[in-house]
Amino acid sequence: MTWQSQWLLKWFVPTFTSILVGGVLLGTIFWSAAQVDEVAALRQKDLVTLIVSQIQSGVAHDQESVTVWDDAVIKTRERDLDWMETNLGQWMNTYFGHDAAVVLSVEGSLIYQFIAESDSAPSSEDVLEAYLPLAKRLRQRLAIGDEDGVSDRVLSIGESDLTYVGSRPAVVSVKPITSDTGEIKQRAGEENLHVALRFLDGDFPRTIGDEYQFAELQFTIGGSPDKEHSQVALISKSGQGIGYFNWHPFQPGARVLRATLPVIGVSVLGIFIAASFAGHAIWRRSVRLDSNRQEFRHLALHDSLTGLANRAYFNSELADRLERVLPEEALSVLFIDLDRFKAVNDTFGHPVGDKLICLVAQRMSVLLPDSLIARIGGDEFTILIEGTCSEEVGGIADSIVKCLREPFSIDGVQVSIGASVGAAIGQGKADPIELTRQADIALYHAKSAGRNTYALFGDHMDELLRTRRKLEHDLREALTTGTQIEVFYQPIYCGDSSEPCSLEALSRWNHPQLGSISPDVFIPLAEEIGVIHMIGAFVIEDACSLIADLPSIGVAVNASAVEIGSPGYPLRVLSTLAKRGIEPARLEIEITESLAISGEEQTERNIAMLRAAGVRFAIDDFGTGYSSFSRVQSVTVDRLKIDKSFIRAIHDGRSRALVEAIINMARAQGLNTTAEGVETEEQRDALKSLGCDNVQGFLMSRPITRGEVMSLMVAQEDKIDRASGVRQLPSGPNERDAEANVSSRGQSAAPTG
Repeated sequence: MTWQSQWLLKWFVPTFTSILVGGVLLGTIFWSAAQVDEVAALRQKDLVTLIVSQIQSGVAHDQESVTVWDDAVIKTRERDLDWMETNLGQWMNTYFGHDAAVVLSVEGSLIYQFIAESDSAPSSEDVLEAYLPLAKRLRQRLAIGDEDGVSDRVLSIGESDLTYVGSRPAVVSVKPITSDTGEIKQRAGEENLHVALRFLDGDFPRTIGDEYQFAELQFTIGGSPDKEHSQVALISKSGQGIGYFNWHPFQPGARVLRATLPVIGVSVLGIFIAASFAGHAIWRRSVRLDSNRQEFRHLALHDSLTGLANRAYFNSELADRLERVLPEEALSVLFIDLDRFKAVNDTFGHPVGDKLICLVAQRMSVLLPDSLIARIGGDEFTILIEGTCSEEVGGIADSIVKCLREPFSIDGVQVSIGASVGAAIGQGKADPIELTRQADIALYHAKSAGRNTYALFGDHMDELLRTRRKLEHDLREALTTGTQIEVFYQPIYCGDSSEPCSLEALSRWNHPQLGSISPDVFIPLAEEIGVIHMIGAFVIEDACSLIADLPSIGVAVNASAVEIGSPGYPLRVLSTLAKRGIEPARLEIEITESLAISGEEQTERNIAMLRAAGVRFAIDDFGTGYSSFSRVQSVTVDRLKIDKSFIRAIHDGRSRALVEAIINMARAQGLNTTAEGVETEEQRDALKSLGCDNVQGFLMSRPITRGEVMSLMVAQEDKIDRASGVRQLPSGPNERDAEANVSSRGQSAAPTG
């Protein structure tokens, strides 16, 4: 009995206890693993459902990038198939992955159709059958003026659904093609329609599976998967089942259980160790999953370059804080736009630009550590400040301007920019959209005031903005009618004679109510609203017609960065020359210093193409950009135009030395030189002694009309005939001096003196 009691105490009880504890632990582990797997499976199902919903709304959102667009309205009306192929077909396929695109007329007939090539591409009839019901419903809604669903994120109504296109499941979305400015009027129900289609089978499940880490994600028509798979049904709006997404679910609990089973079988001690290890492993897995969720949330709400909040997070936080703010409290929104950032990007490249953006973010974070700072665009930032009055906001804005005015050191290079700041103050529960609009308007006024400053929103700014919008409308109308834009010409003279050797064309806008509007105003405006090409084409046409009438003189055009970077620019220039029968060598195109060394591939191709045809190039306002002499030496141009700021102070020893260095460098490189802004005989004599090829300015002539140019050239030719008895062509030091500049930009369009 004693022996039996000892055995019972030493072996049976511990064994029973171990088995009992082990069984409880094992049962608990099995139950926990099952629960974890169930939760993980449910979360994956919710995520797949959300992904399908976002894809459906995302296709419609992608469409609005091309359907809410004045150009799309115009081009589809004109049935410009090449434009639609580039912008509504190939681009949507390349950029957004859309598999098909269709443009329908008001009558429902097919204007344009794009179907991506593949082994299982649908037929046109299959595509028609898929989108026709949606197009009919949308046309009915448009006819009655239905705007249900339109918001600040959704710009137009639409119809979308999950359906089959032939034998393939797809998201089909239909959107009206409407004006983004509101200036093109369309009767309700008579808009052209754009259809976008994206397949849900093929490579799509694999792409989604790789992106969201779904194992073996695939599309199937039939349901009822086995226990090893999860599925989510795809249902159309009519309730019809389209198919299923099936995948092997993520099972963290099962993995942990398999890892702990061998340890449980070794000993009771192993059970406790394994249980602890398993619990710790489960905890670590949960922590990792939670960390991943936090990381995904952070990436979704923050800028990847600077780590600052992004636009979505800023807008959400602004709305939330305005909802919670007390009536007597204030919230302020500041919009910051970096000045001259594009010039830094063009000159030093995008890597330097990215580093500059990060340094700007660091400076503002140090300056305002307790404020919400967001990056909402390439070089645009917003700041949310709580509890401030107008004096404090003004002080903060001024501090930002001063802070960002200080040079930045990047890879051994000193980069100086600046910032324009617009601020608006909201009292109590203000409207977040209105508050951001006011800050944006204030930023516009800060830029208009010369940049590198700040402005606080005031009621008068709305009126000024309306004036700006009217000026935009008037400029478009002026270009459409072709009656208000004029071209004047300023003669350019040989440096060692009084004979004009070329002309510079200057664009003018004679507004019927406002009178003459400075090019410094309307040229930047034209670039912003996208009509600079029209002004450039007008100036080129007028200049070439003058060249045709004056065979003894050269004229040229100056291209802005927008124009010279356009793929169609060389063809437009060369076709205008060919139409008039003009030698390309009689045309010289001025470009800015930063554009000449920008490294943009399209710009370099356009310059090379025009130079190969014989067109000359010059760097305008040389010496005012970021480049050094060594960098300009590698640029293929024919002339340097010395900025008038150097000529104005040429009698100062320092400026004279700079002008002399520019002329000597140009001569060493085989380039001609033109001095702008010559106003006195002393300046002209100094330039002549330094060997400058050509001079231009009010001393010789102000800008004159086309008729006055003709009179001037006839008088000059008569003078030559009387002096020599033989008519000769006026020329400069070499044949390149028979060329000059026609300006379509603000700087060159303004008369130089």
